[in-house]
Amino acid sequence: MFPPADRLIASKRVLEPHERVAEILFGLIMVLTFTGSLSIAEAGRDDVRTMLIGALGCNLAWGIIDGVLYLMGSLAEKGRLLLTLRAVRQAARPEDMHRLIAGALPSPVASVLKASEFESIAQRLKELPEPPERVRLDRDDWMGALGVFLLVFSSTFPVAIPFLFMENAGLAMRISNAIAIVMLFGTGYAFGRITGGRPWLMGISMVILGGVLVALTMALGG
Repeated sequence: MFPPADRLIASKRVLEPHERVAEILFGLIMVLTFTGSLSIAEAGRDDVRTMLIGALGCNLAWGIIDGVLYLMGSLAEKGRLLLTLRAVRQAARPEDMHRLIAGALPSPVASVLKASEFESIAQRLKELPEPPERVRLDRDDWMGALGVFLLVFSSTFPVAIPFLFMENAGLAMRISNAIAIVMLFGTGYAFGRITGGRPWLMGISMVILGGVLVALTMALGG
């Protein structure tokens, strides 16, 4: 039994591990630009409140924007796969079919396939039911967009919590920075495991990279 043609142009799984790391890192950098702009020597409760509202509002907005961009990316990827499927089914020459199929596969996989295997894949694709006229978003796409939003927005809270419950702004800042460092290290450690690198080294590198990106964002008025 072949899968329905529309399942061949379905989105990837809701969020890949590297995408989760990237979204958490993005949310962290955004909130750190707000906490880092707070002057401890002069900050009062009103200043802290303004900072928290700004950080939450900014990450709320960017979470929504990132979610919309995720949906646009999903539609674009589905459209590309649909066009490729149609092109393979309509190709007149075997070499055109092979080129199209190879372009849709990871390079290491495409490089080891023989001509007969390309022919077999092309034949199976031609035997599928007619693909849909146009692509559309499905449940996985919407769940992915929701996941993006939640990752960006929720990454604000661990860094902001000390300011919510502590009267001493200086102590709250130190604890907040410590939490941010731990989270940056955690994202780097996870990224190192995903990419096959050295997790501890990648964790330390992510702390440094995060600090540089926050400083750069603040210097440019972000």
